[in-house]
Amino acid sequence: MSAPRMLHPLMLETPERVADGMGGYRMVWHALGIVHARMQAGTGAERAGEVGAESVVRWRITLRAAREGDPRRPRPEQRFRMGARVFRIDAVAEADVAGRWLDCLAREVRVA
Repeated sequence: MSAPRMLHPLMLETPERVADGMGGYRMVWHALGIVHARMQAGTGAERAGEVGAESVVRWRITLRAAREGDPRRPRPEQRFRMGARVFRIDAVAEADVAGRWLDCLAREVRVA
């Protein structure tokens, strides 16, 4: 596999549960840092959401690899942000046999 062209800067964010003061909690997202990635759009679909129709697009996001346990390695509960666009990470796997690149399978959900 030749080196992918990393043209897109993405902010990697991780969730944290914070007490809301009324016995519940809310989710707060913390920025971990910027990664540069190659993004390839996959299939798209429309589905019924809570508020109305949602457009869902699957993405393959390739970035430089980090070993298991390294805080720079994305995890499925995390997400990438590019401006107002958010990509929820569903799975992470090595993109090549040598382990130089990671493929993050993510979905971008937009409310219509």
